[in-house]
Amino acid sequence: MTVLVLGGAGYIGSHTVYKLIDEGHDVVIVDNLETGYKEAVHPKARFYQGDIRDRAFISGVFDKEKIDAAIHFAANSLVGESMTNPLKYYDNNLHGTAILLEAMVAHGVDKIVFSSTAATYGEPERIPILETDRTEPTNTYGETKLSMEKMFKWTGKAHGLRYVSLRYFNACGAHVTGTIGEAHNPESHLIPLILQVPNGQREFISIYGDDYDTVDGTCVRDYIHVTDLAQAHILAVKYLMEGNESNIFNLGNGVGFTVKQVIDAARKVTNSEIPAVIAPRRAGDPAKLIASSDKARTILGWKPEHEDLEEIIESAWKWHKSHPNGYKTK
Repeated sequence: MTVLVLGGAGYIGSHTVYKLIDEGHDVVIVDNLETGYKEAVHPKARFYQGDIRDRAFISGVFDKEKIDAAIHFAANSLVGESMTNPLKYYDNNLHGTAILLEAMVAHGVDKIVFSSTAATYGEPERIPILETDRTEPTNTYGETKLSMEKMFKWTGKAHGLRYVSLRYFNACGAHVTGTIGEAHNPESHLIPLILQVPNGQREFISIYGDDYDTVDGTCVRDYIHVTDLAQAHILAVKYLMEGNESNIFNLGNGVGFTVKQVIDAARKVTNSEIPAVIAPRRAGDPAKLIASSDKARTILGWKPEHEDLEEIIESAWKWHKSHPNGYKTK
């Protein structure tokens, strides 16, 4: 099976490529390296550097390669930036996806797995969140991802495209070998930010609000190991290859961890004090965001292998300790 991975040099994309190749599949990567890294590209994958908004480029990739299915990670994904620069998100996430779908339809490629987000739900009606819950995004990022899902749906009705949309929260951890891991600039994810303290890159970690209605007053979030997320994308491709209908799945641990629990686990793993400072709440931060993954476990047969928080942080620490500046050497 030949799989086109759009955004395959990014964090979750690169881990999915490694997993696909481990399982013996043929992989083609498209990435413009805006937030991805050439060093994260698997040596056995065929890599095309370019932008999905470039019609001639993306059509050329489909001309050269016989693609069975696509996995789409090529989107801007910073919530804060999406609110200050919404048109960038509409241009890349929506306009780029429209051009990608045009090329897929023209070349008869009718299967796509989409990296969506639980930000499509907005403020949750209940915990854990179900796929049937109301979708009312509270930021541009979530709005564009929901619009991309709708784009797949209507393209499916018109052209027979089948898709799987995977909605998840916090990808975390790193490849078991320590070869690839999480590298964002600027970094905005909790676990890498915490690990910057024992790595000597920051004096303390900020906790935004400790007066939420949770077990210890700090926000609860859903953390999924990036390799388990990668496995879910591959299972979704297989689900479509078997002729199944379009579908949407949440990917979550169903439990959630508070910010303080994550910091405590990092202290154990790194054997470091990791000072924490309470800061004011951030606007729009819900107290709890936890997704139910019962549907994915039942229909896709998804079985996360790395659900222990300390194990997740240990894999991240292995990567960040040996790559304090990410893929950059200085």
